[in-house]
Amino acid sequence: MALLAVALGCDAFAVGMGVGVRFCQPRQTFRLSFHFGLFQFIMPVLGWFVSRRLPVTGRVWGPWIAFTLLFLIGAKMVAGSLTGKSADPAQCADPTRGWSLIILSVAASLDAFGVGFGLGILGGRLLTPAIWFGVTAGVMTWVSMKLGNRLSTKFGRWVEAAGGLILMVLAVEFVI
Repeated sequence: MALLAVALGCDAFAVGMGVGVRFCQPRQTFRLSFHFGLFQFIMPVLGWFVSRRLPVTGRVWGPWIAFTLLFLIGAKMVAGSLTGKSADPAQCADPTRGWSLIILSVAASLDAFGVGFGLGILGGRLLTPAIWFGVTAGVMTWVSMKLGNRLSTKFGRWVEAAGGLILMVLAVEFVI
């Protein structure tokens, strides 16, 4: 169970590190960690209920929405780091607020939806795994944001570019 929770939390870790490069105030760290943990808990529950109630449905658009969002954020981070225009986080929209936060939370937990869907088809238990997934993702996000922030302090723009590239690779993985 713990290994599956860590595997599912890897998306949250990667996104958290990319966001933490520029946005790592205590409130931002709490918001992203809390929401990633919450959505990592909710999505398998939704997947379980969908598998019990509906035939295989609209998982077609989810990966493309996640791809678009993560790729654009990553590309903007890479471009900003290369042009040197990214030094002031106040100039950028905070991805730990509003719709960006919701969309990132959903994007980072789409695989948990699939796991919940599979558990529902197999008739597996739901509550304990969902709690494990949520807590693990929340902790992994918090750690990755702190790590991303520390690395950016030491290595500056190069870490921001690397964080952007990580988000872009993660985006491509969603559609492959």
